[in-house]
Amino acid sequence: MKNLKTQIKELQNNQKGFTLIELLIVIVIIAALAVTVFTALNPIKRIKDAHDSRRATDVETILDAIHSYIVDNNGNPPAAISTTAGQYMIGTCATCNTLAGLGATNYTNPASGATWTSSCSGASAATNVNSGTLATQLASYTKSLPTDPLYNGNGSTWTTTGYSITVSAGNIFTVTACFPEDAATTISQSR
Repeated sequence: MKNLKTQIKELQNNQKGFTLIELLIVIVIIAALAVTVFTALNPIKRIKDAHDSRRATDVETILDAIHSYIVDNNGNPPAAISTTAGQYMIGTCATCNTLAGLGATNYTNPASGATWTSSCSGASAATNVNSGTLATQLASYTKSLPTDPLYNGNGSTWTTTGYSITVSAGNIFTVTACFPEDAATTISQSR
């Protein structure tokens, strides 16, 4: 009978490592898990959600500043905002109803390339709130007027924040984000 030392030596000589098939199976399993985790996390959706979250915060910031101004000024809204019922863009532009501008019926998101009707399509070039004037009037309430995280005017020569103010009867103000990531989403608040 062989001694224990010889038996151990023979076993060690017979084990040479993993076979190619075993390594390939492990690699395939790891790749499948990585794809599953990446799909579950969906980074593009997370980025879009972050942009929309910022838009919701910006809407709240603008509305809070306007409301604080009204409270501090005996119920009078900032002079930059008309009290006539209607939708007003926050920004200045000469061609708000062009495809490249606010109020476009088929707005193209510069980041994603998606096309949809803007939430602010009711505003026209004649109805806008000068963002510089409004920012000056609200300077005590906000450092600066927020701007949409992606919208940059599509290279136009006019400026806009990417937000609108709608004034309804009874001076109810609604601030709306014009370009949410999803066309079905509306980001707005009223007070």
